[in-house]
Amino acid sequence: MASRACLLLFAALLSAAAAALAGAPHFTSEYSDPELDATVDANFFKFTGLINRTLWGKLPANGASFKATTANQQVFPALAGQSVSCALLQFAPGGINPPHIHPQSSELLIVLHGTLTVGFVDSTGKLFTQQLKPCEVFLFPEGLVHFQANLSPRVYGVALSAFGSSNAETISLPKAIFGSGIDEQVLAESFNTDAATIGKLASANAC
Repeated sequence: MASRACLLLFAALLSAAAAALAGAPHFTSEYSDPELDATVDANFFKFTGLINRTLWGKLPANGASFKATTANQQVFPALAGQSVSCALLQFAPGGINPPHIHPQSSELLIVLHGTLTVGFVDSTGKLFTQQLKPCEVFLFPEGLVHFQANLSPRVYGVALSAFGSSNAETISLPKAIFGSGIDEQVLAESFNTDAATIGKLASANAC
């Protein structure tokens, strides 16, 4: 019941965002391509990629402790030009979504199941963190480093995120820093550690 209420709340938030954007001056058609007007049907606006029978149970058996399933314009063409997208986030017990940024979009997260510890760091280095329960919502401002973590040793966590972009890019900081090929000595000096430690981090975050 709580999960259904959360989903309804999330739908209302998305509807409000879409209504606000509908009057934006850059919209010249209901569709990204006006030529679609005569051919598009209701299926064009339906996306089934978030359907997952393991929603409240185990993640796929690939050893992952976190999985993000995104509905953006690459997989859901109806979103092109609409300035909105979303993602389903699934956390195994102890699973984390490592520190990352969305350079061109803020993020609105609502917890559906379990309890998540979330936070972001502002431009002064101040950490804003909260522990969220089902139906609680948290805002991550555009471009700021943020994370989500399921610190429970037993309960799975599920959340939905809404973005103010049809293609909210994600830059994972561990991969961007240690998996990018930056010289190990540069990173060792930057993080006040040794090249061997940087080598281990680079191996763990290799693309």
